[in-house]
Amino acid sequence: MPLALRELRIHPVKSCRGISVLEWELDRFGLALDRAFMIVDAERGLFLTQREDPRLARIAPRIDGATLTLAAEGAGSIAIDLGQRDGLRTPIEVWRHRGEGVDQGPEAAAWLTALLGRPLRLVRIPPDHARLVSPERSPEPAYTAFSDGYPLLLLTRASLDDLNARLPAPLGVERFRPNLVIDGAEPYAEDAWRRIRFGSIELDVVKGCDRCAITTVDPATGERSGREPLRTLMRYRRRDGAVWFGQNAVHRGTGPLAVGMPVAVLTTQDAPGFDRVERPASDQL
Repeated sequence: MPLALRELRIHPVKSCRGISVLEWELDRFGLALDRAFMIVDAERGLFLTQREDPRLARIAPRIDGATLTLAAEGAGSIAIDLGQRDGLRTPIEVWRHRGEGVDQGPEAAAWLTALLGRPLRLVRIPPDHARLVSPERSPEPAYTAFSDGYPLLLLTRASLDDLNARLPAPLGVERFRPNLVIDGAEPYAEDAWRRIRFGSIELDVVKGCDRCAITTVDPATGERSGREPLRTLMRYRRRDGAVWFGQNAVHRGTGPLAVGMPVAVLTTQDAPGFDRVERPASDQL
């Protein structure tokens, strides 16, 4: 089967639910609006994710024209004007990046604070945002919004199918928060990809994605659902003390992407090896 883009997913607010789209623009920072917003603590501006509070998975974004709506069951919703790109700046911190975010106002802050029970603010990347991807990973200067470190995350459907065949119960692709889901490959073929192309846009596949406790959060409930899929992944995808699933990528151009686009693999490399642990100890998870 020829390789093709099966699904496009954006996550407008870091660590909240994603949105599946049929076509979308790839801009300087990745898919437009992907991780363009972030929830931070009101005092320090430190980013908040499902690692610390899995209830973020309850927050469902929706984009209608120039409005981003955030909603959660039993908590109503809040509307954000996407046309208002700049405003009051506030210091923010996401991993090693320290910069500024555009505060989205007291109403958004009050809604998030009431929902999660702690003082929070919602911020957006400013127009002059210039957070660089690590030059050790990107062959050319590249930028990302409020992602963990890279503008794009890709996964093949075959890899997810293979993992699901090993799990007690299958998981949806949303559990792994990819931007690009590719069909037609063999399981884990993406481990060896070095450069691929969607139409005229090339991507460098720069680093495997080491998985954390966010994969154990049920995106429908915002609650941890046990040790899967990390427990199963540890049995056959462990290396250097971490488990790996999917690949981070950096794009070399901008333009539209659409579900169904053909995907070409331009260059490959030797895939990394993994340890196999048939019965991981519970204290390793």
